[in-house]
Amino acid sequence: MASPIILCDTAGMSNERWLECRAHGPKGDIEYTVGGSDVAAIFGISPWTTPLELWMIKKGRMKPAVKANALQLEMGHLLEPIAAHFYAVKSGNRVYDDTYMYQHADHPYALADFDRRFERASDGEPGILECKSTTYRHASDWDDGGFPLYYEMQLRFYLSVADVNIGAFSAVWGNNPDNDIATPEITRDMAKEDMIFEKLDQWIWSLKHDKPPTMSGIPSKLALESLARIYQASDPTLPTVELPKKCEPSLRKILSLQKDIDACQAEIKRYEEQMKAHTVRIAELMKEHEHGVLETTTDKLLIDFVTKSSKRVSSTELKKKYPLIYDEVVSTSNSRKLRVSAEAK
Repeated sequence: MASPIILCDTAGMSNERWLECRAHGPKGDIEYTVGGSDVAAIFGISPWTTPLELWMIKKGRMKPAVKANALQLEMGHLLEPIAAHFYAVKSGNRVYDDTYMYQHADHPYALADFDRRFERASDGEPGILECKSTTYRHASDWDDGGFPLYYEMQLRFYLSVADVNIGAFSAVWGNNPDNDIATPEITRDMAKEDMIFEKLDQWIWSLKHDKPPTMSGIPSKLALESLARIYQASDPTLPTVELPKKCEPSLRKILSLQKDIDACQAEIKRYEEQMKAHTVRIAELMKEHEHGVLETTTDKLLIDFVTKSSKRVSSTELKKKYPLIYDEVVSTSNSRKLRVSAEAK
C-alpha cells in the first residue's frame, strides 16, 4: 500500500462544492466515485439506500431523494464534536481534525474525508475516528463492543484509503457520557478489505458498462420504497408490459395471497359488525359516561367509552372558498399497489 493522494482541503467549502468534489473529484476528472457512505449500499446492507437507487444516482439518472429526517441529520452533524471529545476523554487518545479529501492510492475511484483522526496514547499509532449518533432504541446495536455491519464496512473503507491500521467509533445516544456512549475499535483486516474492494471494482465496472444491479436480496419494504423513488408515478400512456415466463410463480403467489387477504378482511368486517351490534346496548346504558364497570364472580369487566376529537381541514371547502390558498398548500402523494387478476383465455 502507498499513502493516499490529497485531492483538496474541504475547510470552509460549501456543501454544494463538497458534493461536486465528492462526485467527480475537485477537477471533475473522475467519472465515477465511491465514498464511505456508499459502501454498505453497494453491498445491499444499507438500511436506507438500495444498490439500484445508488447506481441510478451515480449514473445521473435520478437525483438523491430529499431526506425526510433533515433535522436529525443536522443534529448528528452537530453532535460530532461532542462524540469526538468524549472519545478522547474515555480513550486517552489524542483526537484532531483532518479537513482534506483523499483519494485511494490504488483505487482512484475511492474518495474519503474523515470525521476525525486520532493518535493512540500508548504508542502514537494513527487511526481514523468515525463519530455516530443514534437513539436509545438502537443503543443495543453497540452493546459489548459491537457495531452495525453497515458502519463497519464504512470504517474499513476509510482505513484502506488512509492506509492506517486502526479505527474507532464514538457513538452517542444520550447525555450521560458514562453510560450513553460506545467507543469500540477495529483493526485492519486485509482479507475483508480485499473482499470490499473486489466488490467495489465490480460496481465501478457495472457503471462503466451500464449494467444496473437488481433488487435481489434487498428487504422487500426497502426495495419497494426505493423503486417508488426511482420510477415515481406510473405513466398511463405507456404500453402494457409483456412479462417473462419466470414471473409466473410470483404472480400466482400474489394472486393466492390476495384471495387470502380478501377472505380475512371479509371475516374482520363480519366481526366488526357483530361488535357494533353488541355495542349499541352498552352505549345506550353508558350515555355521556366515559367509564363503566361490571363485576362478576370471576373477574371485573372495565369499559372505556371515551370521545376522541380530531380536526381536519376539508379540502373540498378550502378549494371552494380559497382556491388560491388551496393551490399553494396542496401537495400530491403518489402510491402504487400491485394487484393481480386471472382472466381465462
